[in-house]
Amino acid sequence: MSLPDILKTNLKLPAVASPLFIISCPELVIEQCKAGVVGSFPSLNARGEESFESWLIQITEALAEYDAANPDSPAAPFAVNLIVHRSNNRLQEDLALCVKYKVPVIITSLGARPEINEAVHSYGGIVLHDIINNTFARKAVEKGADGLIAVAAGAGGHAGTQSPLALIREIREWFDGPLLLSGAIGSGASILAAQAMGADLGYVGSAFIATKEARAVDDYKDCIVASGAEDIVYSNLFTGVHGNYLKPSIVNAGMDPDNLPESDPSKMDFGSGGNGDKKAWKDIWGAGQGIGAVKEVQRTADLVARLRAEYHVAYGQLAKIYRPA
Repeated sequence: MSLPDILKTNLKLPAVASPLFIISCPELVIEQCKAGVVGSFPSLNARGEESFESWLIQITEALAEYDAANPDSPAAPFAVNLIVHRSNNRLQEDLALCVKYKVPVIITSLGARPEINEAVHSYGGIVLHDIINNTFARKAVEKGADGLIAVAAGAGGHAGTQSPLALIREIREWFDGPLLLSGAIGSGASILAAQAMGADLGYVGSAFIATKEARAVDDYKDCIVASGAEDIVYSNLFTGVHGNYLKPSIVNAGMDPDNLPESDPSKMDFGSGGNGDKKAWKDIWGAGQGIGAVKEVQRTADLVARLRAEYHVAYGQLAKIYRPA
């Protein structure tokens, strides 16, 4: 399997922190990169007075300063998530800024566009496209994506329904490039399991919601800590796209999580979700099935340290179990 230098140099753990809508912010991304995982955020998180360009300046300057002070242990690269769907009227503006600041990794969602890939390649960046099945994976690579993020069953937010065992296997039958796995990756052992299945890196999201640097309300963070896989509900009601959400937040919004209506997929809405004053991500909280591994709200550095320790323990246990002749 082929992994570009951007995705292996300076990583202390084979993992990418997924972009969390509303929640990911410069402070979180900077700490993720310093801890040795690829930090990321959606460009759309920078709204109003919080301009996207100011966020890019803050992150690039902070990481450059850190690298200068730590030449023997520089930070991991960062990534920006661009929503390629036609509803994003900021796409071209945000892409131009990514090119200007040479963002190392671009994560594209809800569409694959050759011109986006070409723009990123013009300065040496790479594009990872998230997909939920093998058909979309082929289309993304055909249109120039460098790598794929397999969003399998159990992933937080917008997610697919296929088993990671099946999805990774099907993709690896024809694709030898960078492949990440998203779906209940909440522990270091899960990251190792993703690699054992054929992925290069784990894609970790929900665990970072319960960090001190994350821009989530305390109730959201506490709900992550208190919940498990059985508290996750899969629905397309809130944005028009199927995703996984925390059951308690749905109950708090006055709805029955066991009897949610279907939404019209043609009316995708990443703001209100067509549900009155209850907004997806703000009031209806996204999370994946791996949250059972989250036992406390902690600093990002401490979370990554836990994941690294668990990864090495799992690796050692596997080595004891499997001794090739």
